[in-house]
Amino acid sequence: MTTALLDAYDRTDTTLPAPTVQSHAANLTVLPGGDLGCVWFGGTQEGMADIAVWFSRLAPGATTWTDPVRLSEDPTRSEQNPILFPTPSGALWLLHTAQRGGDQDTAEVRLRVSHDGGTTWDTTRTLFPATPANGGVFVRQPPVVLPTGRLLLPVFRCVVTPGVKWSGDLDTSAVMISDDGGTTWREESVPGSTGLVHMNVHRLPDGSLCALFRSRRADHVHRSLSVDDGDTWSEPEPLDLPNNNSSIQYVPLTDGRLALVYNHSSAADATDRRVSLYDEIDDTGGLADGNASAASTTATVQQAAPSAAFWGAPRAPLSLALSIDGGHTWPLRADLVTGDGHCLTNNSRDGLNRELSYPSITQTPDGALHIAYTHHRKVIRHIRLTPRRR
Repeated sequence: MTTALLDAYDRTDTTLPAPTVQSHAANLTVLPGGDLGCVWFGGTQEGMADIAVWFSRLAPGATTWTDPVRLSEDPTRSEQNPILFPTPSGALWLLHTAQRGGDQDTAEVRLRVSHDGGTTWDTTRTLFPATPANGGVFVRQPPVVLPTGRLLLPVFRCVVTPGVKWSGDLDTSAVMISDDGGTTWREESVPGSTGLVHMNVHRLPDGSLCALFRSRRADHVHRSLSVDDGDTWSEPEPLDLPNNNSSIQYVPLTDGRLALVYNHSSAADATDRRVSLYDEIDDTGGLADGNASAASTTATVQQAAPSAAFWGAPRAPLSLALSIDGGHTWPLRADLVTGDGHCLTNNSRDGLNRELSYPSITQTPDGALHIAYTHHRKVIRHIRLTPRRR
């Protein structure tokens, strides 16, 4: 690790208002008009039906975020992983998932559209439903617009063995492709992507598409390429970067480098593991007995099957890394926030979760880097890194 990476920036930290007990899974984008927009999900606890999408914005140069506005209203489903996407036509899309209880195999992707930069919104509709054959469908990363006008939306399929509750072991990645502005879509799977999710795609200067993945096995960040605008993908290969089965995000910078935010940790840094992501949600969608405890650390690292999803690796430190070779290597790294990253429970009410996770990164026209992340599952925090004048 090198701290010299951060010496080139002035740093400002802010905390977004938190209208709910739990806040998680932020995504940033530059809105039409220049404001920075942030969406996340909040409620009692991930997987419960009161989880909804929230939206706040930050004006250029400001340090105070607006009061959050709730953008989803389904009282029967947990609405998660929101994304804001300014389309080439000028509309602003909100994409998010909606699932029953802790069953990600029931998740569908929903769409809501604003034609005035996020002030008012059309009625929510289902864009991609869950299907018995293909499982639930989840999003986390923003769509990509190619020079041809093609839209690519990375998704992952939440697959289960019949009769077995979803665990994440069998999840696979794909891209939804639209060549007509989002009117119709087709799905192209990524070969060899079982256990690899949160596919994050950007176009490199040579025209190829580079995808980075979170690993359910909590081993490494993985990388895949497409040289035909997303129609086909290489099998993902592990990078020399750890992953803890938690979200990552990268963005191309104006100087040609790639900037990645992630947790520099893996299962190798864990002493215990959780049973599953939703081991605190019962079959009715409510909190199970003993939710407030960290009793889900029932299996040791040594007992985990090598191919199984690993839940509970520390979600810290929150790190920034840079690549100058299209994501092959990431030699420059600095920790942005440090802590023990305890996440053997999703409980926010009792302060038992201390993760620093699910980062989102974007660059504004002034060259500043903006990073949002989950702080202890209680609030979303924002870091602004402004390049220093030389």
